[in-house]
Amino acid sequence: MSNINTLGSFKNFTDNLDHQDFLMPVLFIGHGSPMNGIEDTEFSRRWASMAKEIPVPAAVLVVSAHWFTKGTHITAMDFPKTIHDFGGFPKELFEVQYPAPGNTALAKETASMIHSTNVGLSHDWGLDHGTWTVVRHMYPQANIPVLQLSIDYTKDTKYHYDLAKEIYGLRKKGVLIIGSGNMVHNLRMVAWDKLNEPEYGYDWAKQMNQTFKELITNGSDDKLIQYQNLGKEALLSIPTPEHYLPLIYTLGLKGKTETVSFFNDKAVGGSLTMTSVKFG
Repeated sequence: MSNINTLGSFKNFTDNLDHQDFLMPVLFIGHGSPMNGIEDTEFSRRWASMAKEIPVPAAVLVVSAHWFTKGTHITAMDFPKTIHDFGGFPKELFEVQYPAPGNTALAKETASMIHSTNVGLSHDWGLDHGTWTVVRHMYPQANIPVLQLSIDYTKDTKYHYDLAKEIYGLRKKGVLIIGSGNMVHNLRMVAWDKLNEPEYGYDWAKQMNQTFKELITNGSDDKLIQYQNLGKEALLSIPTPEHYLPLIYTLGLKGKTETVSFFNDKAVGGSLTMTSVKFG
């Protein structure tokens, strides 16, 4: 399968797919520190190898923890800017540009598939670090269109799960949908002096990470949607929902009989996990 090199070719590409036989996988990726965007780490290497294991997508649509909005929006510009939405990192990280094209036709088509809300076409956002730090390792030539779908912070978890189901059809059109966040993400409790200690995790973080994996494997979506009922470990792991909700989108996008596999399944700094999931 060849990739997309022109902005207007998305429809032509998808018209040639056999929609009954083809279904792109869905990925939840724990993106962790922005430094993963420029460093050669075990996590970034696995992102690169994952891209070689799955079909080359027609486009990539990312639900990033770092685009939290009132209402739902999708990037709809021809060339989304690279957003450096962080501070305190080396100059080298701020100099990175990931010049992937957008795809206005795909943005409009995606918006039209969502009936639970009106989706705004954004010409102001771009690719934040939840997107480009990962995708630049997967597709370093930046020749595949990349779009972002925002997360409406006014809505509950079940709403996002249901909204994701509305764009399931994109998988049949060769679109790789990525949820980018972290299952366990408590920055206030990070052991900064332990960041370089391999797989250092607090007991509650490791326990919750294992619980998440078991619930995902068993298809216990209701329990994952109602994560507040999973005990104090869940509340420590998800003090705020923005990094967890991208996982909920991927759960909504998976089929009932798809295989589930995990990668980058490691704790970092005590209170973070990089655990990632492939559906399909």
